Amino acid sequence: MSRPVLVLYYSRHGSTLAMAKKIAQGIEQQGLEARLRTVPEVNTNIDNQQAAVPATGDPYVTHEDLQECCALALGSPTRFGNMAAPLKYFLDETSAQWLAGTMENKPACVFTSTSSMHGGQETTLITMMIPLLHHGMFLCGLPYSSPQLHTTQTGGSPYGVTHLSQGKLGNKLSEDEQALCIQQGKRLAIFASKLEK
Repeated sequence: MSRPVLVLYYSRHGSTLAMAKKIAQGIEQQGLEARLRTVPEVNTNIDNQQAAVPATGDPYVTHEDLQECCALALGSPTRFGNMAAPLKYFLDETSAQWLAGTMENKPACVFTSTSSMHGGQETTLITMMIPLLHHGMFLCGLPYSSPQLHTTQTGGSPYGVTHLSQGKLGNKLSEDEQALCIQQGKRLAIFASKLEK
């Protein structure tokens, strides 16, 4: 049995979670297991302790998840053109995995959502790629053979899938966004399967 594909995300209002689930759907349509994981909030109040396991939703990611996965889909809402602090905080703690080469030669993709059309989607995707490149991962975007990249009026990017959270749709993914997320998951799973052989 092949190793799972880790779909690691941080979601504040549900958009990034919705994308993660569609990417997972694409992964599983290719016959691989998708392992959904999230990260805890970063809290500046040192007296306020968070539960070790979230009350609802997906479990928190562990460093073992990085070791066990055959590929990684990494998602975050945009925060000033960059990934959100909770996800960056987790990645900043992966020096041991970097030194050990845990993530080397594994495929990865990135995804994000914003509440405005020009709210930093592409810069967020690119800055999310940088730590993955440092880990020695192969990056997997979306080619323009994906027809929705030509027709979308909401999210979509060759750097990775995106979601525009505004107007009537809000946190709900558009049809184009859903299709692109599924295609991204399939593409990641195809690369993972080829590299596992």
